[in-house]
Amino acid sequence: MIKHSILLLFRNFLRFKTTFFINLAGLSAGLACSLLIYFWVNDEWQVDQFHEKRDRLYQVVENRVRSSGIWTAYTTSGLLGETLSGEMPEVEYAMNVSSEQDATFTIGDKNMKAEGRFVGKDFFKMFSFSLLQGDINQVLLDKSSLVISDELALKLFNTTDNVVGRTVEYDHHDSYVISGVFKKVPQQSSMQLDFLGTFEKFKDGKEWLLNWGNTGTYAFVLLKPGADVEAFNAKFASYIKVKTKDEDGYRTPFLKLFSRNYLHGNYENGVEVGGRITYVKLFSIIAAFILVIAAINFMNLSTAKASRRMKEVGIKKAVGAGRKTLILQYLGESLFMSLLSLVLAVLIADLLLPKFNEITGKHIALHLDGVAALQLIGITVFTGLLAGSYPAVYLSGFNPATVLKGQFTASWGEQWARKGLVIFQFVISIIFIVSVVVVYKQIEFVQSRDLGYNKENVIFVRREGNIWTDASLETFLTEIKAIPGVANASSLGHNLMGHNSGTSGVEWPGKDLNDRTEFENMTVNHDLMETMGIEMKEGRTFSKDYTDTARIIFNEAAIRFMGLEDPVGKVVKLWGDNMEIIGVVKDFNFESLHQKVKPLFLRMYPGNTWHIVIKLAQGPQQETIKHIENTFHKVNPGFIFEYSFLDQNQQALYAAEQRVAVLSRYFAGLAVLISCLGLFGLVSFTAERRLKEIGIRKVLGSSVFRIVFLLSGDFTKTVLIAILVALPLSYFLSHYWLEAFAYKTPLEWWYFVVAGLIALCIAWLTVSVQAFKAARVNPIRCLKEQ
Repeated sequence: MIKHSILLLFRNFLRFKTTFFINLAGLSAGLACSLLIYFWVNDEWQVDQFHEKRDRLYQVVENRVRSSGIWTAYTTSGLLGETLSGEMPEVEYAMNVSSEQDATFTIGDKNMKAEGRFVGKDFFKMFSFSLLQGDINQVLLDKSSLVISDELALKLFNTTDNVVGRTVEYDHHDSYVISGVFKKVPQQSSMQLDFLGTFEKFKDGKEWLLNWGNTGTYAFVLLKPGADVEAFNAKFASYIKVKTKDEDGYRTPFLKLFSRNYLHGNYENGVEVGGRITYVKLFSIIAAFILVIAAINFMNLSTAKASRRMKEVGIKKAVGAGRKTLILQYLGESLFMSLLSLVLAVLIADLLLPKFNEITGKHIALHLDGVAALQLIGITVFTGLLAGSYPAVYLSGFNPATVLKGQFTASWGEQWARKGLVIFQFVISIIFIVSVVVVYKQIEFVQSRDLGYNKENVIFVRREGNIWTDASLETFLTEIKAIPGVANASSLGHNLMGHNSGTSGVEWPGKDLNDRTEFENMTVNHDLMETMGIEMKEGRTFSKDYTDTARIIFNEAAIRFMGLEDPVGKVVKLWGDNMEIIGVVKDFNFESLHQKVKPLFLRMYPGNTWHIVIKLAQGPQQETIKHIENTFHKVNPGFIFEYSFLDQNQQALYAAEQRVAVLSRYFAGLAVLISCLGLFGLVSFTAERRLKEIGIRKVLGSSVFRIVFLLSGDFTKTVLIAILVALPLSYFLSHYWLEAFAYKTPLEWWYFVVAGLIALCIAWLTVSVQAFKAARVNPIRCLKEQ
């Protein structure tokens, strides 16, 4: 029986070659797409999951009450970590961690840039980063010690052996002794590190870290086994309030699983609302839909060719074959097709993986372990069963007497079921096409929107080394301005990429004493606004003609929030000190366009600016940048010159959306292609069933155009119904996606008309090609073959 079924399987494949290749192409493409998405989704799920104590490892997060709602922040007080383990019995270890730090490491005449953090002494007891050399209890005890990765050790010392005990120079200022070496941090870690120093060292000279009211570092907690995190959070909620003696009662800390941060990092009004998990779900749904579209082709083509297999079914039933046997046979065919498609899909995915990694920014390798292989086979089997279920039930249900007499006719329900499946395919395809247009227009809007400053030809250079003194900064800026090709230069204590520093310490006449809204704190130097092209709405900017250390500039959003009329000349308090308002700048975006412009103040404080901002003139810029580099090395010998263009930094804010834009084009193209393959096959079978009708019409004088129109009519109506269903759905989904942006492109009507026309034209082209081929067949042959 099995041998007979296999023989029939291959005979049917040979007999229906067109159907076979259409199904194989569609399923292979769908599975290849799903395989790539599976690897990406799996990689996203694995981020930060390698930590052995992940079920007890938490990060401290704070809900902060503002007048506009609750803001959730991941930074907290610098004193929190060292006090928690001593005061909370549920805590096994707790520590503070600094933000990312860039540093230049020097060994002899070798200089090397590296990124790292300053952490608590129990770091390696909490996180599962492999310590290759050094004592886990000792490596982070001494303030002058440093733990480096094996990759950095190899770059610095050309070896990873006998590194512990050697000395390295840090930013040409401090000397550190290597106390340990850890294995290179895996790609699946959200915390990428080249080195680790002690948090005690980081606190040197930073008095703000010793105040409970200041925030700016991160805190992590490892709870003891069995500790109830909900009970802990209930007790922990008032911790900051107690420590600040009710001054910061608007800050409510709580513990959040560190392993959830990467995918579930977004909050709205104190409630977790998603994050990267949104795109994980989105791409998973896309993979499922593409597989379903491919499976629909199999269903439609299998049922469409039913008339060609009626006698086979009738004879089998007449000689005693039960419906169960026939169902198993047809499901076996679809499973075989799915498994064959899987082999091709793996080959296609392997070819496309380098490009896919380039688009997604991943380092995925085509590696299938036991679990992944089983999951993939499970998806394939499910696809095969899904594709074969309807044809198996449909074909096995024929009445043997009816089909052997040739009296079988397709039912109204069967025809509409097939049309419904085609409608579903094109609904998904049209939604994909609309998504391509909307995402593209939003990215275009983001890149072309006036941010309130001139981001073109502006480079940022990190302020480091000798440039940290005020006198050398002024000298450096003077020399930079003198370079041909430099339009202007200044320095800035902000990266214009998001929230950097904020305070609720602004007071004004009429302020609600309970209001704790944070104002963004931007420290600037002379000429900053002229360099950036930030426009004044009223008043003046900071000038060397005045002593402006006790003066302040607000943006329009801040003035509106404070409700001040004629603000220039009025006095407000900042951290208890009187500050005279000398100007108001027009609102400009210092965060991504996902966020509305928030209240901001600018103050003259060159000593606390950490970016050199240089405006380049139009024209060739490489020679100018080379002169800037030479000037930098003259002031900072031994430091590595690095710079970044502001407009490129801004584009990086929308990396996720840009990846969606690129991938959506591929997904849309693939969905349309698979749908059209199915449509192509259906037209072929329709033409074949109506071959005699075509012959008679041609004999009676029908033109080729008339016959093409006849064959295309039903399919055109089907696609038009799909358009009518898809357009309102695509509008709703587009509107939902755009809600993530505070500033967004309007949803123009023509986005949807264009998507519908594209789908209709592609369908027409597909149908017409096959219909034209059928219409040109010799009528004598048509009549003979029936």
